[in-house]
Amino acid sequence: MDSLARFWHLVVDVWNTGVLGVSLGRVLAALFIVLFFLLLRRLFSRIVARWLRALAARSKSKIDDTIIDALEPPIALVFVDFGLFVAAEFMQVTGLFAEVADHAIKSLIIIAIFWCFYRLVDPLSHLFSRLERLFSRELVGWLVRAIKIGFAAIGGAAILQTWGIQVAPLLAGLGIFGVAVALGAQDFFKNLIGGLSILAERRFSVGEWIFVDGVVEGTVEKINFRSTQVRRFDRSPVWVPNAQLADAPVTNFSRMTHRRIRWMVGVEYRTTVPQLRKIREEIEAFILNDRDFADPSEVSTFVRIDSFNDSSIDILVYCFTLSTVWGEWLATKERLAYKIKEIVEGAGSGFAFPSRSLYVETLPDGHPERFLPPADRGERKRLEFAASGRDRAE
Repeated sequence: MDSLARFWHLVVDVWNTGVLGVSLGRVLAALFIVLFFLLLRRLFSRIVARWLRALAARSKSKIDDTIIDALEPPIALVFVDFGLFVAAEFMQVTGLFAEVADHAIKSLIIIAIFWCFYRLVDPLSHLFSRLERLFSRELVGWLVRAIKIGFAAIGGAAILQTWGIQVAPLLAGLGIFGVAVALGAQDFFKNLIGGLSILAERRFSVGEWIFVDGVVEGTVEKINFRSTQVRRFDRSPVWVPNAQLADAPVTNFSRMTHRRIRWMVGVEYRTTVPQLRKIREEIEAFILNDRDFADPSEVSTFVRIDSFNDSSIDILVYCFTLSTVWGEWLATKERLAYKIKEIVEGAGSGFAFPSRSLYVETLPDGHPERFLPPADRGERKRLEFAASGRDRAE
């Protein structure tokens, strides 16, 4: 019996001392408190947040909906933080562990607050829409990202300060380290400055079709701090350093007002002057009267006899279409090609092609004998007689 009493005394002692000097009963109760607040967090997400969304759906504005979606995770974290606070108070820990629990709860509060700020930046970013008149949309997007990074940095500094880590000496040390890093990260800063110059000059925007000779051609998808993502027409992505795009000539096809057609139509040398005049006038009349082509008062339009080439008389056709869409431009150019062919053939002329004429005045001495193809007897005699006559003449 004495042994059993001693064993029971040990069990009671372990139960009372428990963990960190706190009885196991208080520890289990603290765990139930945390689980209770986790349940409240889930109920908040399912009931209260859903009710708030229903209220927000009644308004015409979508800002309140996005604000509720943004604030839901940080507010849910507050329930967890409060549950940990109540559990720590109930356990009545002292000394170092009480200080650690206090710092941990303060850190969670700071995280919840700055998480709210961080997530509110995107719903409230429409307030910066007026800046798009002065700056590009991408530059405003960079500003929004910089604000989010600023909130994250300030929150991190507040957490470090809570744990007794002095931020100022740390920043001073990082400054010395940053100089060393900057020397090795010159390309990064060069690309960053290049990206800023691209956005400030508004060379191109997301969704536009650009061409950089020898580098890339495609549609801009993202303009990041270091590089720009361009989607080529074969659907493969290309990441081009911003410094390369800032220094190179960039053609922005999306900002064309008209799209050019420039052809050199070559007709045969047998074409007479009246035929040339008719061909030129009919091609010009077709371009001027067709609605798909730009008016000469807006852009240069020429249909002229341009030059005498080696094998052709060249007619310059220089005009612009109103549509800059590639498919529509191709369709208009195709109609023009059909019409030019009809006009040239209708005028009794034809299209020239590279050719060369060879004139032989006399055959050199010792030339081979003429080959006479097999024929009937009378025909062969006639051919032999004709050949001998030409030999005597030569």
